[in-house]
Amino acid sequence: MNYPTQRPATWLVTGTSRGLGLELVTQLLRRGDNVAATTRSAQRLLAALGDLDTSRLLALELDLGDEQAVAAAVEQTTDRFGSLDVVVNNAGYGFLAAVEETTDRDVRAMFDVQVFGVWNVLRAVLPVLRKQNGGHVVNVSSVLGMTAVPGWGLYSAGKFALEGLTEALAGEVADFGVGVTLVEPGYFRTSFLTRDSLALPESTVDAYPALREMVANHLELQGNQPGDPVRAVEQIIARVTAGTTTPLRQVLGSDAHAYATAKVAALQDNLDRTRDSAPVTDYPAA
Repeated sequence: MNYPTQRPATWLVTGTSRGLGLELVTQLLRRGDNVAATTRSAQRLLAALGDLDTSRLLALELDLGDEQAVAAAVEQTTDRFGSLDVVVNNAGYGFLAAVEETTDRDVRAMFDVQVFGVWNVLRAVLPVLRKQNGGHVVNVSSVLGMTAVPGWGLYSAGKFALEGLTEALAGEVADFGVGVTLVEPGYFRTSFLTRDSLALPESTVDAYPALREMVANHLELQGNQPGDPVRAVEQIIARVTAGTTTPLRQVLGSDAHAYATAKVAALQDNLDRTRDSAPVTDYPAA
């Protein structure tokens, strides 16, 4: 992708009322870029931006699960700014519970945001990016999209799906000059672990006392996460604006790197242990 240098770039960012999304909008506006920011509440977004110059901001109240509304939002973006250069699928929330404790409604709500919502955005923006033979898609996953731990089954399921989608996407659009980045953060000092952002089950099962302790520990972790969201967003912007071919994955945070490294080691061990047994299922050589 050739990142524009002769004009302000246009970014479309989802999930912008808080966390990394809000910080991303803040830094982009300070850079002088154009930003179309989707949110459930434009009023909340504008209040969070405070006195920042918002003349280059298009705040879009949007339900990402509504395919037609998403397509209309993309059209509004290109009509307003005359371009679309970078798309950031950031919307999401945490859910901490045992698999047994999640309801059908919980699962569908999570996938509506983390999977189907992303798919709606991609279907709307890819024709634009292909036609101009350039652009960049940033899908914000999590280190829990690479490895899963007890209590995060639903959240990881959504992020695992996002990872598979993104890997395939990167190969499909490479010939059109469209770059793809898969961001995998660890714990960052945002509002992600507050009760406003972290969803909990309506009812719990007594068989999982360790998970109740985990929930309490996570709520207490709020404000003490190791990751700095300002630095994280700086790295995301730097990766995109470099305008060069970069690795698909962007792991952010020392904790994320440690989790990912442990997962790779465990997977390699598993592959080593099944090296001899895996070929047993093949047809015999002729």
